[in-house]
Amino acid sequence: MSRTALLACGGGLIAAALYPLLFGGSNYAVNLGFLVLFAAFLGQSWNIAGGFAGQMSFGHAVFFGTGAYASTILHVSHGWNPWLAWPVAIAAGAAVGAGIGTLSFRAGLRGSYFALVTLAFAEAFRILANSVPFTRGGLGMLIKSDPHPANLQFRDPIWFYYLALVLCVLSLALAWWLTRSRFGARLAAIRENEDAARALGINTFREKVRVLALSGALCAAGGTLYAQKYLYIDPSIAFGVDKSIEMLLVSMIGGAGTIFGPLIGAGVLHFVSEVTRELGGALPAIKNAQPLALIVYGVILVIIVGYLPDGSMGLFRRRRALPQGQGHA
Repeated sequence: MSRTALLACGGGLIAAALYPLLFGGSNYAVNLGFLVLFAAFLGQSWNIAGGFAGQMSFGHAVFFGTGAYASTILHVSHGWNPWLAWPVAIAAGAAVGAGIGTLSFRAGLRGSYFALVTLAFAEAFRILANSVPFTRGGLGMLIKSDPHPANLQFRDPIWFYYLALVLCVLSLALAWWLTRSRFGARLAAIRENEDAARALGINTFREKVRVLALSGALCAAGGTLYAQKYLYIDPSIAFGVDKSIEMLLVSMIGGAGTIFGPLIGAGVLHFVSEVTRELGGALPAIKNAQPLALIVYGVILVIIVGYLPDGSMGLFRRRRALPQGQGHA
């Protein structure tokens, strides 16, 4: 990484750390910052598999819900400390990712077939969580409020913001490592041409299972943090298709397969969400801002797919490369 890039990253990290303080600890500003960083982290978990390895998933909520339920069940039903339950939840997400990957890739599923089977797994887990007694079915699971750092609960939401910042930075570091590691190079080869990668001697089955396990572990970590912040989960929240769509949108809008794409996509998505919410409050004709937000999301996605297939990061790259292209003309 160049010195300029390192300085930019350092400046961005300092700005993110100071962000809550600049607004005097305002709950609105802190919660908005948390949502952006949390969405960026979840988007990066999808990006690890969908962007860097080309394994497009429509059901990443299966990992999110696994992490949320694993930690909550251990905490609520078995008395585990949430900090100790968190690594178990991450391991559970990795195990589910490896399991889904083994079954799917052993059957030779690729592309849209793999995307649809992940959606089917997420729906199957949602139905299962609705049916079995240890998840308390459709009633959901309520976590007792006991704000204390030892319980992974905080009176001041600023600490959840900083936890989300740490997770986001770690996911960015992991994405950066993938762009420079042999593992990442093998994933890129699989993404570009799986048959050619296999011909070069890459064990494509093993690498795809590994990356899905890694992606599942990251997503499960987010599920635990979500449960501890909001103190409640149910099958629709944990395994809902909206979670999977948000992860996909964040990466696609920002730029799938890039380091900072999910972070940019999360910022754009929540900016649109806030603007449409304000419009919904200001314009009497708009009674509900949610449909308007979905329409705007759809328009943005159409523009990205049609004109910016590499997302917002692709636009930045083109603008940076333009003077060089003009110079060679």
